[in-house]
Amino acid sequence: MTENFNVPNWILPLILAPFIGSFAGVLIQRLPAGKPVGWARSRCDACGHVLGPCELVPFVSFAALRARCRWCHTRIPFGHLATELACFGIAVGAVLVEADIALVWLDCILGWTLLTLAWIDWEHMLLPDVLTLPLVVAGFGATLMRDPSAITEHALAAAAGYLAFRAIEIGYRRLRGRDGLGQGDAKLMAAAGAWLGLMALPTVVFTAAVFGLLIAAALRIMGNTLHAGFAIPFGPPLCAAIAAAWMGFDPIFMLMDKLQ
Repeated sequence: MTENFNVPNWILPLILAPFIGSFAGVLIQRLPAGKPVGWARSRCDACGHVLGPCELVPFVSFAALRARCRWCHTRIPFGHLATELACFGIAVGAVLVEADIALVWLDCILGWTLLTLAWIDWEHMLLPDVLTLPLVVAGFGATLMRDPSAITEHALAAAAGYLAFRAIEIGYRRLRGRDGLGQGDAKLMAAAGAWLGLMALPTVVFTAAVFGLLIAAALRIMGNTLHAGFAIPFGPPLCAAIAAAWMGFDPIFMLMDKLQ
């Protein structure tokens, strides 16, 4: 007599996470360069050899090939493995924190997208519309799933976040004669409103500013000379702040509680 074996529903996000990480690495490499993503075959960056299925298995292929192309023996950039590990870590964190599998998937979708956006912006000062705009729509979908009655507030929050950052962008350009925030930052702030709602926006902005200062301090410690024209992308701290707010981290509330 055989017994039914039920696979836990949290296994699937853990299995998919490294493959999502591999795809995120492709997006990070190709989107800023304007290269095709959906239909183009994966190739070695050095020799152009088309990679076979066995060379695309996350973690395993990197270790089996000893981080080198099988054909030209050029070292495979560590970034490919890093995105796979990071996406897997996001999935592990979601599984450990959330009791509801629907929330696990929401955590993963948000986390994986924010990771990809932060990585691209850090390397290329770019937040592609192909990622930010679907993230706004996904935020509305998440709101409808969790609390349909809050959809109006989240729509207002998305509009408020976008308009506020657009106003700052235009005002800064007129005042200083150069760009400060970009339109991608405004669209990412719209995504924050869609996912988190109106009341969370001040927390997101405050936390992003703190993260930005910490990044600037780290760059200074590492020997970079920071001056008026030194550009630090705001996307990475903003992505980190959105993720922190989604997880319930509220530094403003914590600070006010300490002062009482």
